[in-house]
Amino acid sequence: MKKILCIVFISAFVLCDFFAQDALVLYRTGRNKEQAGHTEDANTYYTQAVNVCKNELLSNDKNIESYVVMCWALFRLKRYDEVVSNSAKALKINPNEYRIIENLGETYFYLDRYSESLRNLERYVDAIPNGDRTATAYFFMGEIYRIEGKNHHADVAYSHAVKKEPTIALWWYRLGIAREKAGNPEKAKEAYKKALALKPSFHEAEQALSRLG
Repeated sequence: MKKILCIVFISAFVLCDFFAQDALVLYRTGRNKEQAGHTEDANTYYTQAVNVCKNELLSNDKNIESYVVMCWALFRLKRYDEVVSNSAKALKINPNEYRIIENLGETYFYLDRYSESLRNLERYVDAIPNGDRTATAYFFMGEIYRIEGKNHHADVAYSHAVKKEPTIALWWYRLGIAREKAGNPEKAKEAYKKALALKPSFHEAEQALSRLG
């Protein structure tokens, strides 16, 4: 009897892992489609990933991996309220699931709930300073500070973002804006020049350099 129960338990565990991995493959395929500009195809894969995760959670509502992948896919689908509600369920299972916390921070940003966004993003970068999403988290922190007019804070956040991920022209441009508004035109020009070096067709960065002379 014990052997049978053990086999059932192991089978259930393996099945849960299979569903989570299957959903992750669907999600990653969606990301590849999205990055290639095929938004409709991407959304189809994201929706499939969500459905796989939901089916898995019907049989095991404690599977944190399914919550993680589902929340990622829901975020890409811009179903932000569902991200918030499912993140709350996931964090009841593991309050320190930082993949959920970082994704939730980005979600709150798009819901214009900036204080909640900042709280989650700060928690993520404090806990995982070299995480996969740390650079992105710093960028969103910079966006919040820029929107709120806290330009020195924005400068610091954007600087962390470009230090960790120096190949994104938009991030350098945003850093230039923060520095310019903070009264640091020479440093702003450095950031704008970097943005143009990465993306020569970046019209806004070119205009900013012309403005500063």
